[in-house]
Parts: sequence; structure tokens; C-alpha cells
Amino acid sequence: HYNISPSPKKRKAKRFWLNSSPNPSASSERPTLPNLSFPHTPPTPAVTMAAEQSAEHFRGQARLPGFAAPRRYDLRLTPDLAACTFAGSVSVSVDVAAPTRFLVVNAADLDVSPGDVHFAPKGSGQVLLPVEVTSALEDEILIIRFNEVLPLGEGTLVIAFQGTLNDKMKGFYRSVYELNGEKKNMAVTQFEPADARRCFPCWDEPSFKAVFKITLEVPCETVALSNMPVVEEKVNGPTKTVYFQESPIMSTYLVAVIVGMFDYVEAFTADGTVAPLPHYLPQVSLSLSPLGGSCWPHFPFAGTSVRVYTQVGKSAQGKFALEVAVKTLILFKEYFAVPYPLPKMDMIAIPDFASGAMENYGLVTYRETALLFDERHSAAANKQRVAVVVAHELAHQWFGNLVTMEWWTHLWLNEGFATWVSYLAADRFFPEWNVWIQFLEESTTGFRLDALAGSHPIEVDVNHVDEIDEIFDAISYRKGAAVIRMLQSYLGAEIFQKSLAAYIKRFAYSNAKTEDLWAALEEGSGEPVKTLMHSWTKQQGYPVVSVKLKDGKLELEQTQFLSSGSEGVGQWVVPITLCCCSYSVQQKFLFRGKQDDFNLSGLVECQKKDDFWIKLNVDQTGFYRVSYDEELASRLRHAVETNILSAADRYGVLDDTYALCMAGKQKLVTLLHLIAAYKNETEYTVLAHAINTSLSIYEMMAVAAPEELVNMKKFLIDFLEPFAQRVGWDAKSGEGHLNALLRGTLLSALAELGHQSTIDEAVRRFNVFLEDRETPLLPPDVRKAAYVALMQTVNKSNKSGYESLLKIYRETDLSQEKVRVLGSLASSPDPDVVREALNFLLSSEGKESGLYICAPRSDCSSA
Repeated sequence: HYNISPSPKKRKAKRFWLNSSPNPSASSERPTLPNLSFPHTPPTPAVTMAAEQSAEHFRGQARLPGFAAPRRYDLRLTPDLAACTFAGSVSVSVDVAAPTRFLVVNAADLDVSPGDVHFAPKGSGQVLLPVEVTSALEDEILIIRFNEVLPLGEGTLVIAFQGTLNDKMKGFYRSVYELNGEKKNMAVTQFEPADARRCFPCWDEPSFKAVFKITLEVPCETVALSNMPVVEEKVNGPTKTVYFQESPIMSTYLVAVIVGMFDYVEAFTADGTVAPLPHYLPQVSLSLSPLGGSCWPHFPFAGTSVRVYTQVGKSAQGKFALEVAVKTLILFKEYFAVPYPLPKMDMIAIPDFASGAMENYGLVTYRETALLFDERHSAAANKQRVAVVVAHELAHQWFGNLVTMEWWTHLWLNEGFATWVSYLAADRFFPEWNVWIQFLEESTTGFRLDALAGSHPIEVDVNHVDEIDEIFDAISYRKGAAVIRMLQSYLGAEIFQKSLAAYIKRFAYSNAKTEDLWAALEEGSGEPVKTLMHSWTKQQGYPVVSVKLKDGKLELEQTQFLSSGSEGVGQWVVPITLCCCSYSVQQKFLFRGKQDDFNLSGLVECQKKDDFWIKLNVDQTGFYRVSYDEELASRLRHAVETNILSAADRYGVLDDTYALCMAGKQKLVTLLHLIAAYKNETEYTVLAHAINTSLSIYEMMAVAAPEELVNMKKFLIDFLEPFAQRVGWDAKSGEGHLNALLRGTLLSALAELGHQSTIDEAVRRFNVFLEDRETPLLPPDVRKAAYVALMQTVNKSNKSGYESLLKIYRETDLSQEKVRVLGSLASSPDPDVVREALNFLLSSEGKESGLYICAPRSDCSSA
């Protein structure tokens, strides 16, 4: 036996000769092999070349060779939950397309017996045993050499293997949960981007799509889940064998297997309507676009089964996600004009999970905080996060699973699009949330990372599997989503949707590149999409467009924006949108050069008005910043103060000004004057951004100019206090979702600033909550604010508040409550307490829930 080591640091190779000692040095001669030769045919040049191949040809390559490809996997796994190991076998139908003596597959962290590897050409009656099996550990590949050139056409590769249910939250791993007070293991898979190879030998690249037939042998009392429904179960004493329906064609990173003890809630969709649902779900009916064109593979079922699986006893917390999922599947069937192709959609909450969620085909896995919602103890922000993440993952069922990126260079197609369309779904279902205004927070995150000199383009060449994880970042997700929104805004929503539907149909059950999407959009719109988007995906960064108005002409100049204040060399095709004094008439054009003047109709007349203003990047749909001259900036500040601008534009003016100030392009006093103009702000997202901007300035000043901290603190408290007095601690009758979000944000900010009356009220309410966890005095939306305020009172000599929060952490089984506590512990002004809090976060107890730890105001995770 040999082990494919988990450490890729040193390149090593291990060879095993058939029927010989596993130690190659034990014999200097190759052992005698059985006669496995094929009938003699004259060698062709390709066959001669294949005969000269060696294992060295396959090491150090970015991709697997293309001379053989999988068509169907028959995978059998037997996990041992007590020993945390698994055994398995895989039988792969392989299409050999070019002469070769080798088969090369991905494998890592698996024990494989060379005697358990063989290949059978279809129809030949032969079983070919390899003469050499080599593992290239750094490349995570298994190189299987045969004595003769393999016949072209179909054959079957069979490999038996063993592995460990690891604790790394990737591959086939174990997650710990509690059942009736006893800790138990569940077996979970997480294969994206390239970890299916840690569960079974395979062609572990997105372009090698195949059909999967999965069989699991598991303890009788457990629930076994995979991508497809169960078709048969056979009980054999304490174990059962579970057979799953064969899947449609898909990539290895989307395969999923889960074994454990779970409860679930369930609903069904029918063709265009929701079948009778549990009483807690609203009935939904949408008019769906008819499906034309190709004949789509379908399974014989009346509707799609939708389930949310949870730990035993938590199924009620899955009801909201179930409601969102049912409606989302119907919406996306309409939007993409293609039906969801599987007979079921399972979603499951995993206690130990590395990312926010994973879009496995038909079996989506989630961190508990991204799927579960408790009506009594989850905050409004938790509810919104569940809705957006569920929509994000279900969007992948079309954009990612049905049509899959050809290689990881095009990852942004998956993640950027799913991020954008998740907001489209949330806006359809919850219009009162104003999510497109909140989407600007996604853009801001992308802006911040992409303003660094060390950023990267949206499209990144991936030359080794180790590089893939590096591009799962705000560029692929947030900037990708913002660029898609910019393009949709420029082309128009209807043209964009129809072109997208055509793209999905054209590439269904296959792979696509970024250029394929551009071609479909260009064909549907008649616009030069490829030329426009090339500058946004192939180079890093983004422009700041400087604006001056002179003699009725608009003078524009673009430079690459860098947060360091230096200027980059990038240049973009910028889709400019602008309005003047009103939103009733808007103009748009492509700004292609470094600088240019534009004569705009109506601009001269508009300029004569007393309340004249110009706003570029209308509603912040473009991924660029705008810098106005002093006169134009002053007029925009007045438009903010009088609430003339849209909420998105009020957000954008502040965000651009803050970024320019931090880069040294504008004075701090200009930014503070602008913040003061938001004293009558009514939109949650805009005010929240003003609050976070203010706190960032405060934190910066604490280091750079501590002598001004008292004055800055007074300025910020004077700005925030009137808002806090209006919203108060208690929810008003009939108030909406956004008020709940605002209340928590405001009170947390005042607590961080040390506002004494806020701290006193928070401590009073917390003490009641500590004795009665069901008290209405501390609802979920203000609980985080109270925890932060409480930690403001904690120091080395008085740690009662700190200990009280740890008590809550240890007693709750709600992941969202644990996040609130962990995100508050470091809010003490005493460095010694902060150090103790950080040590707790890094301890086994602090990490036992598998949650990411984050600063009080940061986003703890992403899907």
C-alpha cells in the first residue's frame, strides 16, 4: 500500500511494480508479467509516440492530459463514523480518445493498493493490470502505466481505496454534533474547488463532466444523502446499503455525500405553482415563460421536492429557508427559461463548515448561520442573510452546475453572477428591504480590495491547483457582481435576461468561458460587449473619473484609483451615465479615452438654475469612482442635504468622497462637512454607511491624531444621537425590516464610542436578559449592541460582564447567538481583556462551533 501524502511541499514519487515487493529497491528487475498484449497491428506515429511517453510527462502540469476522459462514475463509499475512516471503490467508464499507455487521475490523501487497480477495454474480454502506479504528491495525481498502448474507445477503470474522515473541512471530512447530550460524528463532503480527489480518484477538473451513480454503506440509524434521490435501501444487520439515482452530467466538485442524524422540513414545487405547502408557508404563483428550443432531460415527478435538513430538534429553524428556496426555484425557472433539472433540492446545515455555503448539485450545504432562522432569537440581519445566501446557492444550480466554467480562470462567472442574481431574487420576494441599495455594500467591498496595488484581475490564469483558493475573494464575488450589474444596467434588463437565457440553453450540460457569455450578450444586444468588458475583466483595478464643467462642456479625465494615493496605468471603457438637476432625463455614453470633452444637450440651461447639480454614475450602477471639482462637489452636498438625490446616489457621493479622502486626494474637513449633510437621512443603508465611515475615521484618528479624539467623538455622537433617540431601543408597532437593522447599527456605534447613556441602558437590559432569556427587553436586533456596550464596562479588575457573555455562549445552541457573543468579546477598552478574549477565540472551546471569528462590525462570512 502507499499513501498519497497530504503535504505537497516536497515532490516525491512512489512506484509499485505488479506482483513485487512494495519497496522498488527490493528487486532491480521488473517482475515477469502475465501476457496482456493486444493483437498485433502495425504501429502508427501516434502509437509510437504514446509508447515513448513516461510518467515525467505528466508532472508539473496545470491540467490533466486530454487523451482520456470520464463518462460515468460508479462510486461506492463505506464511512466508519466511529473510527473516522472510509473505504471505497470507483468504477469509471473512460473514453480513450488518443493512443496512450497511461491513465492519469487526481488523487490525494488516499491509500490505494496497486493490486486493486485495473482497466477493462469494452468488448475485449480483457482485464489489464498496470505495470506501474506512481503518485506525484505535489501535483496530486496518480499516474497509471500499462504495458501496451490502450485501445481507443470506451473502457472501465476500477480503483479501490481507503481514506480518513479528516478534520480539515475539505474532501470527505467529519463534523461533530450533539444528539441527546452525546457528541457524534457526521460524514460530510466539501469538494470545491479541487478536493473530490480526497474522497475518490477522479478527473477533478470542471471540464471533465460525467454521470455519477453513488452507493453508500452506512449505519442503519443514520440518514444518507447525496445529489440524487434514494432509489433503494437494503438492510444488512447494523448497516444498510443506500442506492441513489444516477445523476445528470456534472463536474466532480459538485458531488456531495452526507451521513448523520437529521430532522427536516419539506415542501414541493409543481410546474409554475407551489404545490400545497405546510401551513406556515405562503402560497406562490408565478407566470412562467414557456420553454422553447431543445428537449431537456427530465425526471418523472410531479414537482421538485425541497427539504431543509437540520440537527435533530432544529427543523423549525429551517422553515424560512424552505420558503425562500421554493419561491427561488420558481423564479429562476422563469428568469433562465430553463427548468431546474433535478427531482429534488436538499439543503442542509452543517455545524463545522469552512465557507458560507456550497452549491452541490441537488444537495446544498450551509453553515448553520446561513441557513437557519429562529423567529425568537435571530435578528433581522440574520433573516436577510439566509434569504440572500439561499438565492445565491440556488442560482448556481443553473449558473455553475448546469453551465459550468471551463476552468478556474472563469470562477468569477460562477460567483459574481450568483452574487448579483441573489439580490435580484431577494428584491422580488422582499421589495421592502431595498436590497439594491444594500447591494452597494458589495460594491464597496470590491472597491476596497481592488484599490490595492496587490489586487488582481477578475480573470486570473490558474496554473496550479494551489492557486485556486486565492481567487475566492471580493474581486471574484463583489467586483464580479458589480461589473455584471453595470453591464445589465447599460444593456437594459430585458435584453440582458433574454441573452442570458440563450446562453444557458446553448451551454447547458457543458462548459463555458467568459468570452462565451460576452458573445451571447453581444448577439442579443447588438452592443460591443466584448470590447466594453475586456478592460474590466482582464486588468486589475478601476478608474476614478474626474469631472469639471467649463463653458457648458463636461471635461472628463480617467486615472486608475489606488488607495495609496499613487496613480496606476490602467485605462477602461467606462459606461458613463449622468443626470442634471433631475432624474427625468438621463444620458449615457462610453468614455474610451484618457480625457475628453462632451457637449451635452440641456446642460447649459440646467446650469442656470439656482439648485443646479450634476451626478455621474447614476444610482451607482457603474464600477468606478467620481471626483468632482469644488463647485460641483458643493452643489452635490446641498442636493444630499435637501434629499434631492436618490438613496443610491447619496450613498455613492459619500463612498467616493471617503475613498478619495483616505487616498489623500481630498481634505478630511471636506468629508466631515459632507457627513454632516446626512443629518436628515432616512434610508437605512445610506445612514449605516455614514455610521461606518464615521467610526473608521474615529479609529484612524485614535492612531494618527489622538489629541483630536475628544472633539471627533463629540462630533460623531452629536451626529448619531438624534437618530438613536428617534428609533429607541424598542421596536415600534408596524415598523419594518430596515428599522430593525438601523436600530442595532446605531446603538452599536454609540456603544463603541462610549456613549454613557447608551451603555447604561444596555447594561440594565442585559441584566434582565441574563436572568430571563425570553424577556422582550433585549430582542435579537439590539442584542449585539448590548453585548458591545457591556464589554465597554469590562476591565482587568471587573470582568463580570465578560464572564456573563461566556455564560451565554456556553448555554446557547443557536449559532447566530454564538456569533454575536464572539464578535463582541474584544470590545473592551482594556488591552488585557482584549488579549484574553482573543485567546478564548483561538481556544478549542472558542473554535468548537466551526465559526469564523471577526471584528465587531465586519461581515463574518460569505457564500
